[in-house]
Amino acid sequence: MSLLVFGKTGQLARELARRAPEARFLGRDQADFTAPQACAAQVDGAEAVIIAAAYTAVDKAESEEALATTVNAETPGAIAAACAERGIPLVHVSTDYVFDGAGSAPWRTDDATGPLGAYGRTKLKGEQAVTAAGGAHVILRTSWVVSAHGANFVKTMLRLGAEREVLRVVADQVGGPTPTGDLAAACLAAVQGLQKGIPGGIHHFAGAPDVSWAGFAREIFAQAGLPCAVEEIATADYPTPARRPANSRLDCSGFEADFGVKRPDWRVSLAAILKELGAA
Repeated sequence: MSLLVFGKTGQLARELARRAPEARFLGRDQADFTAPQACAAQVDGAEAVIIAAAYTAVDKAESEEALATTVNAETPGAIAAACAERGIPLVHVSTDYVFDGAGSAPWRTDDATGPLGAYGRTKLKGEQAVTAAGGAHVILRTSWVVSAHGANFVKTMLRLGAEREVLRVVADQVGGPTPTGDLAAACLAAVQGLQKGIPGGIHHFAGAPDVSWAGFAREIFAQAGLPCAVEEIATADYPTPARRPANSRLDCSGFEADFGVKRPDWRVSLAAILKELGAA
């Protein structure tokens, strides 16, 4: 299979490269997501496409929404249209930020969306553009992505936990940490399913069990052997330019039913991440 992946150095692209080294990976130098049609032209010759590139600077998006819209919505839409014209199945990764974070029930794929900020709005527009293209696709919403690569919560906690005796961490936001290796495997399973004729659409995929950021931090410190204590705080005590959803729980039952992939235990994958980082 000739698999094309948009993305090369990000967390997801790097994990996809481990699992599908034969795929063609396009970095920013070959696929600039500020140029939608140029990116769309790259799909020629591919038998499947995964979009693993995005504008993910949640806070910065508040002041760069136009740029984030091009990267997260217009370019994925153009790629999706090109894939639809050529009959190429497409997997596109989205986010829990398309929801408003109300309540405590896991979000279903058919629940009403309501982004709280610019990042979520641009990702929702991307979902809508991919869907409107009309080709075979899976939109895979995920949450709290972590790995041994790039900047993410695990690496931040390791750094701060080694420097401080106590760390204040938000406890009223709850979601499913998603190790990027597991997300990469889910994307590849989605590609294979689409090629077998499994109907696509919007799906959810995140790690289990659901936990607060504070609880996540405690597990990181415990597995890494760091004595740093966690002091629970409210979101209001840690203001950020962009609002975060309090409830990021995702109902992933549909993806398991259709594609046979269960929610991974993030605690197991965390151990592997820490080992790779030399922190376990």
